[in-house]
Amino acid sequence: MAAWTDEELDRVGDADELQLASRRADGTLRPYVTMWVVRTGHQMYVRSAYGPANPWYRRARASGTGRIRAGGVERDVTFADASAGAHTGIDAAYHAKYDRYGPAYVGAVVGAEAAPVTIRLVPES
Repeated sequence: MAAWTDEELDRVGDADELQLASRRADGTLRPYVTMWVVRTGHQMYVRSAYGPANPWYRRARASGTGRIRAGGVERDVTFADASAGAHTGIDAAYHAKYDRYGPAYVGAVVGAEAAPVTIRLVPES
């Protein structure tokens, strides 16, 4: 399994937004969707602001793979689960990075309801 480089962690982690495209069954990429991304340690995470019914989230979970673009980095990734113990740190990272947008926006991606719709972005080789 590949790992993020320190430069990728910094560039993607510092980007305000990330673009994510899941793969179709034939291997082609779906259109990119723009979302927030946070870094905790050596991991990158995204969350579905509108729960598990959000179309991009359903497609990402169904395909399991895709590509991300952020901070000048473009990388194929696997969509994985976050560990149960990671959610407090993920919430804190969302607050630290995005609280300037207000509680109505940040509230959609933090807390107990956001934890189940968290995707860990794992770089592919």
